[in-house]
Amino acid sequence: MQETMARIIRNPFGTIDVPEPTDHGVTEYAATATLAGGAADGNAAHWASIPAPSDPLEGAWASRWNGGADPTIAGDTLEAWKQGRAEVRVMAGRIYLRFDWDEGRRHGLIDAAREDGNRLVGKYINLTNPAIMRPWIGLVVDAARIDGCFPNGRLDFRR
Repeated sequence: MQETMARIIRNPFGTIDVPEPTDHGVTEYAATATLAGGAADGNAAHWASIPAPSDPLEGAWASRWNGGADPTIAGDTLEAWKQGRAEVRVMAGRIYLRFDWDEGRRHGLIDAAREDGNRLVGKYINLTNPAIMRPWIGLVVDAARIDGCFPNGRLDFRR
């Protein structure tokens, strides 16, 4: 008799979950990483053209990241911004940020908790290559801007 086990998915996108989004690596990184959210921040300039809905977080966003070279993108560098679309969903006290890049061929997911007002602390998983995971922190600056960083670079959201 074959036994089947149903896997419970935490995130609202139906993809694989970020493993242990609050592990030691995340808390260790969050203890030292900071984002000021000021006008001089690299994400302060308006670079996205996605209209903000009335909900402060949920909905469509634009995303961009740097700090890693994607070997599947010809000529990519660590400093180059990889831009794409994103969607934010809030569920069961967690904030899920699903995003893509490389014309939608690559996908990532962040599973984060809100701490101290507008600070987000969580973990990123590359859904295209799940072996790639990084701690991530974010700062909800306003309804059109989430500044974010991981140990290698930036991972920001705008609309």
